[in-house]
Amino acid sequence: SELPDRYFEAGIAEANMIGMAAGFARMGQIPFVHSFCVFVTRRAYDQVANQVAYPKLPVKIVGFLPGLTTMLGVSHQAIDDIALMRALPNMTVIEPSGPEQLAGAVTAALETPGPVYLRLLRGDAASAGIAPKPLLRVGEVLRQGPHGTIFASGLSVAAALEAAETLGKDGHKVTVVNIATVKPLDTALVVELARSTGIVVTAENHSIIGGLGSAVAETLMEAGVPAGFARVGIRDTFAEGGTTPYLQAKYGLGAKDIVAAYGRAAAQRHAIEKGRA
Repeated sequence: SELPDRYFEAGIAEANMIGMAAGFARMGQIPFVHSFCVFVTRRAYDQVANQVAYPKLPVKIVGFLPGLTTMLGVSHQAIDDIALMRALPNMTVIEPSGPEQLAGAVTAALETPGPVYLRLLRGDAASAGIAPKPLLRVGEVLRQGPHGTIFASGLSVAAALEAAETLGKDGHKVTVVNIATVKPLDTALVVELARSTGIVVTAENHSIIGGLGSAVAETLMEAGVPAGFARVGIRDTFAEGGTTPYLQAKYGLGAKDIVAAYGRAAAQRHAIEKGRA
């Protein structure tokens, strides 16, 4: 460690680590805690809720191995962590698209008052091809098109851009938005693009229940936006260990799955328009 006097090893005791961090925060420090996504959220959830989120302490909770990105199997796969952390009052949830946004994400977590959950890919993860820049609290429009919108986060941003290329070859010019801050969600942009394009697809390396797809759906329903809508994510199932490309393909998280979801959303949009006629 470059700063050995500022580093503490808590061992395999995530709940205790959260308590330690809360103590540091109460003494005026801004602690960052780090473990696998599934262990720093689900295993320590009661401590995160009561010792960090409730008192709104500036503890920055850093997890890695999100979703289906590990050979280690179900016990190490965090497919519900965003749902858990979104549900906590006072908690900000950030998931950068890849290494190109890592520095910006850490800076954003540091500068955000109160607790933050930072969901990271491993350091050797492939870039989504986005130029490094400060992480924005608002959705980042990476590609513009009038026929539909894909909202993506984390590992799924690269897949969304690939899907947009495929759709473009068939004449479907779509907007792609990187949602690096999942909570608070940029609801104004979600509503604006849903109304202007009429077709919405969400893509995430997480369960379709409680994550980005749910957040966007909730936003659109409350705003009364009648868009065609489809979610790409882990479809309410546990997985198994495997390479990231294998798992992403088997469980329907790839570019071709986003293209298929766009087709479903477009058909739904057509049915909506037909019903109005």
